[in-house]
Amino acid sequence: MIVARAFAGKHYAVLGLARSGAAAVRALLAGGARVTAWDNDVVKCEVLLDEVGREALAITDLEVIDLGDVDALVVSPGVPLNRHPLAAKARAAGVPIIGDIELFAEGRADLPAHKVVGITGTNGKSTTTALVHHILDTAGIPARMGGNIGLPILAQEPLPEGGVYVLELSSYQIDLTQTLDCDVAVLLNVTPDHLDRYDGFEGYAASKARLFAMQSPAHLAVVDYEAEAELGVLDGAPAGLNVRFIDGVPLPGEQARWPSLQGPHNEQNAKAAVAVAEALNVPADAIERALESFTGLPHRMERIATLNGVAWINDSKATNPESAAPALAAFPRIHWIVGGKAKGADLDACAPYFDHVVRAYTIGDSGARFAAVLRGHMPVAEVETLDRAVKLAAQEAERGDVVLLSPAAASFDQFTDFEHRGQVFRALVEQMA
Repeated sequence: MIVARAFAGKHYAVLGLARSGAAAVRALLAGGARVTAWDNDVVKCEVLLDEVGREALAITDLEVIDLGDVDALVVSPGVPLNRHPLAAKARAAGVPIIGDIELFAEGRADLPAHKVVGITGTNGKSTTTALVHHILDTAGIPARMGGNIGLPILAQEPLPEGGVYVLELSSYQIDLTQTLDCDVAVLLNVTPDHLDRYDGFEGYAASKARLFAMQSPAHLAVVDYEAEAELGVLDGAPAGLNVRFIDGVPLPGEQARWPSLQGPHNEQNAKAAVAVAEALNVPADAIERALESFTGLPHRMERIATLNGVAWINDSKATNPESAAPALAAFPRIHWIVGGKAKGADLDACAPYFDHVVRAYTIGDSGARFAAVLRGHMPVAEVETLDRAVKLAAQEAERGDVVLLSPAAASFDQFTDFEHRGQVFRALVEQMA
């Protein structure tokens, strides 16, 4: 794990003992800190106590203790800072509210010389983070991938000198971070999302933009031009910060040669990753080889199978219309499985690509609503469930067509999460195979 002398002798309160919270507790204790922790799931508390030793960790409901002697409150990104009573209590006591990424930032001084790449954006950040990591791995540069993807960064082994930490950062994680000076910071795009946590769209965009505000002037910001032009995401950045706009990055070779990077959205992701790689002095031939060999991420434009000439694509991670739109743009003839727990009533972001859809199959809580929106633009079948959608699409799709699960909605009406939804889709397709 990553341990820092900066933790020694301090008292931290940790709220939430899922993966990042438990990793923070372990790292803080190993660094010589005193820790008081709490999770409403008693099982998580007991498991961690058994692991670290009951004499080493205090388990106490943080809402009933005096925060006066606490140096910082460490919370998981899922804690809503705008309405959680403990967040208000910490602010009233003047206690900093941070997350595991800030602990990593505070511990960087004790790590061998390294660089940090931070990647945020409403859509595409997981793919871009994984692609940057793959490019570095292909080039033989030691790298770790963490943050909002993979293992918590504090739970990973420190890199040797010259290594690169590649962090996917949600707005929630950036909200809990104060001192992360990224050598390269990337903002892919900003579209409305998570507005229940922010004071409107501008507040959400400002949260993303803080990634640049934390940088030193000598470092590099890789920025979506539209986000800067419309939202001024560089307004709070230090004077003299190096800036490169994603749209102006030339790609090495033809996108058609990169099987897992199809569609206009992946062109943008690839341009951002290339800009990062070039800033880190990765050789051009290694970048080209990595683009060709990248296999993509599960549940994000993932090709499950090709059956009788029909491609089956799992894009379950598309939980809003903005993230489903690029998948629709990527293929000319689509049987579109869409619906779930909608984040809004419209599919406006997808509308430019309605002519790519041969037929839509609506499922879940939003099925009827989405069907009403789509009728008049394409044939629609209200099938309610994923298994019915798969069966009907299998009957109707012709050679050369694509069956695309890109729901444009969350999964919680019928599934545990988007991963569960994608796994069910894969199982249904594999049964047919």
